[in-house]
Amino acid sequence: MSEDPDAGWIAVLWSPEARIELGAIGRDTAIQILHCLDRYLASRNCYVKRLKPPLTGFRPRCGDFRLFFDLNGDNGIEITAVKNRKNAYR
Repeated sequence: MSEDPDAGWIAVLWSPEARIELGAIGRDTAIQILHCLDRYLASRNCYVKRLKPPLTGFRPRCGDFRLFFDLNGDNGIEITAVKNRKNAYR
């Protein structure tokens, strides 16, 4: 019996807006955000908050930034926004 090679993989889709927002952030901060995302994907143990209505999705804290995403099936997430905490909920 063979194992499914994609069983441990999670697909990450970036919205065009989230790509632009990540690109507008300084390089070091953007790398920290990507490390935060990697830690979440690897262990699913980091602090992730489910957003309250009218917002939907989830949000981990990545330093002074918030990474907003929605679940996309069992093996995928879609990054919808990358915002500074000061402007994240406006």
